[in-house]
Amino acid sequence: MDENQIESLLVPKFPKRHVVPALEHFSATVDKYQTADWEPSIVKAGKFVEAVLKALMVHAGMPLPPSRKFSAGTVIDDLGRLPAATVDDAVRLAIPRACRFVYDIASNRGARHDAGDVDPNEMDANAVVLMCSWILAEMIRYAQKGAVDTTKAQELVDSLTARRYPLIEEVDGRVYFHHTKKSAPDVALMALAYKYPKRIAAQELIATIRRHGFKPRNAQVAIDRIRRYVDDDGQGNLRLLSTGRQRADRILTKTE
Repeated sequence: MDENQIESLLVPKFPKRHVVPALEHFSATVDKYQTADWEPSIVKAGKFVEAVLKALMVHAGMPLPPSRKFSAGTVIDDLGRLPAATVDDAVRLAIPRACRFVYDIASNRGARHDAGDVDPNEMDANAVVLMCSWILAEMIRYAQKGAVDTTKAQELVDSLTARRYPLIEEVDGRVYFHHTKKSAPDVALMALAYKYPKRIAAQELIATIRRHGFKPRNAQVAIDRIRRYVDDDGQGNLRLLSTGRQRADRILTKTE
């Protein structure tokens, strides 16, 4: 799943001229977050919220104010005053309230914390990225009502928030893990993390491990060793569990 596919799910329910920048700002928020660039991540989240609120306004039939007069707080209040009979609560209340939380942090970053606290920007960025992810998932669920449920919507967003792996390269569908010190289970976990939330067939995963210089027996043993970290759909198609994603992140952190 990429931004173009997410865009197609949101448009035409929401206007493309606001969906596109919202997705660009969301991607930038995640990129900055994943490189521990906390404050720029929070700033981008604020821009994401502004684009989302404009999309909600247009969808609800509200006129957009001039850019210089745009006020996120005012827009959120105005959306909340719309009649429940004509505007869905997701547009009127749920998404705007989540936007207010993000925008408050983005507009006052660092101002609410004592100097002796642990790094407030990291804590704020953690909360902001999770909330932005929820906002986008809720927009997808609303735009595709009846076709995409809440769980599926969140999986689609997870494909955008999944950690970028600079040590992994994909060539014509074949995945390579570029690090000299790697075990066969490490390769399996990293390949699954790279493809998450998609599944990988066990045989395809074995082929990936073998491309990294491991013998067939070692590859099969590696699959057996990571079983506790994966979900098997019963047909040999594997997807990482949360424990597996955490394990893959630790491997990545160690190699970086």
